[in-house]
Amino acid sequence: MNWTLLKKLLGMVILTLILMVPLMMVEEQISMRSAYQQQVEWQVARTAYGQQTLAGPVLAVRYRVQRPMEVITDEKTGKPVKTRLPPPEERVAMLPAERLEIAGEAKMDERQVGIYRVRLYHLEMLLKGSFSLPADVLRLEPEDGKLLDARAVLLFGVTDLRGIGNDPEADIDGQKRRFAKPKDEALAHAISGSRLEMELGALTPNAARSVDFSFPLKLSGMSSFSFAPTALANSLTLTSEWPHPSFSGSFLPQERRVDDAGFEAKWMVSSLNLNNNQDRENVEVLSTSFIEPVDLYLQSERAIKYGILFIVLTFTAFFLWEILRRQILHGMQYLLVGMALTIFFLLLIALSEHIAFLYAYLLSATACIGLIVFYLSSVLGGRKPALAFGGGLVILYGALYGLLQSEDNALLIGSGMLFIALAAIMISTRKLNWRKLGGT
Repeated sequence: MNWTLLKKLLGMVILTLILMVPLMMVEEQISMRSAYQQQVEWQVARTAYGQQTLAGPVLAVRYRVQRPMEVITDEKTGKPVKTRLPPPEERVAMLPAERLEIAGEAKMDERQVGIYRVRLYHLEMLLKGSFSLPADVLRLEPEDGKLLDARAVLLFGVTDLRGIGNDPEADIDGQKRRFAKPKDEALAHAISGSRLEMELGALTPNAARSVDFSFPLKLSGMSSFSFAPTALANSLTLTSEWPHPSFSGSFLPQERRVDDAGFEAKWMVSSLNLNNNQDRENVEVLSTSFIEPVDLYLQSERAIKYGILFIVLTFTAFFLWEILRRQILHGMQYLLVGMALTIFFLLLIALSEHIAFLYAYLLSATACIGLIVFYLSSVLGGRKPALAFGGGLVILYGALYGLLQSEDNALLIGSGMLFIALAAIMISTRKLNWRKLGGT
């Protein structure tokens, strides 16, 4: 057995395990910075507004019913003693809109807290539709009592009222009306989110009526916008210059266009698509998130997972250089080059918090490759072998960047990198007689 070769391989394994410690420390630092980013988002949501969900509008009909006379009996004899007219009973009927059409355009904004950035959106929408109140909507059976009066209240809800950027003036059957803060406690659980109310006045009992409405709404939020369809027929059209939307929720858009100029999406949701058993806290929504395809912390976290591969491939190249060129390298030289490879990831996360990720990647890779080439030009005894190693690192860093930018093809690119590395090793050592490798 060739003990020299075995000791060299064992030393490489030990050095690789040692270098995993700083890699883990850098990965922990990335996790901490990502947690700080989430804290900033929470802080902005607490002081400004967070993710928004729009629900409604719906029509609440408040009506009073006079129950029939109650007969009071004697407890001992069981005979009627007197009659009593009970107080009027307050009731609420919730009516969905016949149709609801929403057209909105989202404009993106950015708020910076220190070195951290949070994306906000400002959504300008026009909501229009109609309600239909049939003549028998409040019809009562004789034993149920008598209808005294009824009034209608238009409601709509949003998650955070601080995000409403205007005092929407609504057109209700040609009349201008405005919403107000909630004051009717009986409607506290009528709709999800924080609600606004609009009094529409008294209703004539047993008379059919339709109500057409339209109003503009400016709504600001953070990261994502959701809509809870409540009408019998819902239509939502959303456009924006943001090129990276993510559509989720219970419903996906029937029509959509996404390109570098932005996106346009249209949803059509019928009441037949909705779950009739949903409650106020568990409503079905359609959502649009304004995301970065891969943010800098996620990119850095994904990059560092390939750090050990960089070290192994570099050490393998050094090992082959020793065998093929009969030039012995010291373990400390392996370690210093490995540390230079490791510090790349720390530079990457530090620079990417201040400049674009691409430029941070280029600067970090250039600094580390330049340092390694300068060092190896003395270790390997010339510029040519050092530049050859530097060229290999350029290919590795280029492949890694392509892998980070193409998440869907990450496995394909990673597998290709490993295959090419293995092929290079096998081809360069195909004529090498491993048994005859001596201690020298």
